[in-house]
Amino acid sequence: MLDYLDVIADIPSSAWALAERTRELLERRVISRIDELYESGEFPRDVIPELGSIGLLGAPLAQFGQASPLAWGLAMRELERVDSGLRSFASVQTCLAMEAIARFGSLAQQDEWLPRLARGEVIGCFALTEPGHGSDPAGMETRATRGANGTWRLNGHKRWATNGTIASVAIIWAQTAPESGSKGVRGFLVPANAPGFTARPLERKLSLRISASSELFLDNVELPESAMLPKATGLGAPLSCLNEARYSILWGAIGSAEACYTAAFEHVTKREQFGRPLAGFQMVQNDLVEMVDQISRSQLLAARLAQLKEEGRLRYQQLSLGKRHNVRAAQDVARRARALLGAEGILLDRIVMRHLCNLETLATYEGTEQIHTLVVGQDLTGLSAFR
Repeated sequence: MLDYLDVIADIPSSAWALAERTRELLERRVISRIDELYESGEFPRDVIPELGSIGLLGAPLAQFGQASPLAWGLAMRELERVDSGLRSFASVQTCLAMEAIARFGSLAQQDEWLPRLARGEVIGCFALTEPGHGSDPAGMETRATRGANGTWRLNGHKRWATNGTIASVAIIWAQTAPESGSKGVRGFLVPANAPGFTARPLERKLSLRISASSELFLDNVELPESAMLPKATGLGAPLSCLNEARYSILWGAIGSAEACYTAAFEHVTKREQFGRPLAGFQMVQNDLVEMVDQISRSQLLAARLAQLKEEGRLRYQQLSLGKRHNVRAAQDVARRARALLGAEGILLDRIVMRHLCNLETLATYEGTEQIHTLVVGQDLTGLSAFR
């Protein structure tokens, strides 16, 4: 693994246990079939209980050991080194679904769902994005209205809900009307078997193919009062969960970049052209140095953000900078790696094109690069450029 500045080497051994268990599981159960899974567009659901058994799912939550930010980040790096879809699953299960229940749910909701989600016995998804509202979630059209008998009725259409078609429970965010006595955005726990709830796969994807990307339809889904997350009031609730997921992404992107660099380095040191290894040419060495530069800066940034998170000083604007930089850096590394492999670079078994395609999705979800640029820009200047 690339660690040119000894950033990773200096991480305390106490932070490595979760990542090591994750790496061992992936090497034993997933790596040998990841190309076939990507080609067929299937998620390896059989490993979900094993992800639970090694203590990965829910690891950062206080109820399940509260793994340190470094420990969680290193585990996300291992998952994405194999495929972004694996890290995306763990991020959604833990940082979005479980985080929402742990932070905003009642004790009864936590007791009902969190232990089973942590064991991987059930799967959760988190539905905020809609067909017409991605970067502007405040414009969501999904509605929750209160019935005469105190129940809630949900109607709407969500899109790009990771895990949606394999989930047992969906965290649905909806606008509530003033007459409901609960004006604003609220979160609801919707069982997948609720009448009127339908999950459909988003097909023909060219990126993040093993991820269960889904669209969700809610047609007069009736829920009891107990289905609403009582402590989630306003759009800040789902956005705070997204911040946790962004932290996972900025670490995961490092794993993807490192995998691409390793594949390219092995190729250029072994393949000979014009009587010498490709690595002996100036332009090739320039690419290798640029890749090491990008990865090293990403590692330093992630380690610093982990320290700030551990100390309770991490701001969401800093997360925006981290997500923006590390994904952009990983994209650059993957593109250079693809070029260094030449024609071989587009083959599935050379891994680079798969990572390159996946990184196109990372650059979009959990806030596009442009949105994160404006978040940091507003923080610097005090002036909003969103309008």
